[in-house]
Amino acid sequence: MHTYVWDYDKKEIEDGAVETADYIIHLAGESIGDHRWTARRKQLILDSRVKTGDLLFERVKTCQNHLKAFISASATGYYGAVTSEKVFSETDLPFPDFLGEVCRQWEESADRFQQSGIRTVKIRTGVILTKQGGALSRIKTSVQMGLGSALGKGNQYFPWIHVDDLCGIYIKAIEDAQMKGAYNAVAPDHKTNKELMRILSEVLMKPFWSVHIPAIVLKVIFGRMSDILLKGSRVSSAKIREVGYHFLFPDLKGALTHLAGEKRGEGNVKNQQVC
Repeated sequence: MHTYVWDYDKKEIEDGAVETADYIIHLAGESIGDHRWTARRKQLILDSRVKTGDLLFERVKTCQNHLKAFISASATGYYGAVTSEKVFSETDLPFPDFLGEVCRQWEESADRFQQSGIRTVKIRTGVILTKQGGALSRIKTSVQMGLGSALGKGNQYFPWIHVDDLCGIYIKAIEDAQMKGAYNAVAPDHKTNKELMRILSEVLMKPFWSVHIPAIVLKVIFGRMSDILLKGSRVSSAKIREVGYHFLFPDLKGALTHLAGEKRGEGNVKNQQVC
C-alpha cells in the first residue's frame, strides 16, 4: 500500500497521489471536539476541510485525471447546533452558525468536482460510535466511573452512527454510480442525550443518575464548543435507505452492546462487518 505526503498550506501533493486514482475519498479535517473554539482553532477547523478540498480539485484539474467519483465527508453540523423537534433532511438549508457555515463551505468545495462533471457524493455524518477513541470513549469513561447522567436538559437529540455502517455507506457511495449529492449518515433510531446515557449505563451495568449535569458547568469547561454537547436535533436517514443501504446497527442499544464487547442486539447481522 502506497502512502503520499501533502501539505495544504504549501499547496503541495506528492506526485502519484492523484494521477492514477479512480476515486478520491476526502476525509481530512481538524477535530471539532479536541480543543476550545478559539478564533485560531475555528479557522483551522474550516481551512483543514475547505483548503484541502480546493487543493485536490486543482490537482485533479491540472493532471486531467478522469475520476469515477469524488466522495467527501461532511457532517450533520450542516443543520446547526440547535435543539428542535424538526427532522432535518438533505433538502434543508445550512444553519447560520459556526458548524453550519463550516459544512456549507466544506460542501461547496466538493461541489466544484460535480460542476466539472465528476460524480460527487457528500456524506453528512453524525457522531461516530467506535471502540477506537472518539466521543463514545469519553462518554464511556464517565459512565464507568459511575457518573452516568444527562448533559444539560438532556432533551437534545444525538444523531449517531456505528462505524461499521459509516464504512458501509462509503463503500456503497463508491460502488453505486447512481449516488450523487448529499446523504445523511445517521442511524434511523432517534435518541436524546438522556436516552443515550441511560442506555449506555444499562449496557455497562453502571448506575444512571436522574440529576443532570448543569449546562453552565459545560459552558465554563468547553466554552462555545459546549453547543455540540448541549444541542442537537433529529436527522433523517431516509435518503440513504431509499437507495438501498441496510443498516447493520439500526438501534442504539444494539450498537452500544456490540461496541462494549457483548453480544450484538437482536436484529443485527451476526459477525458481519465492513471495516
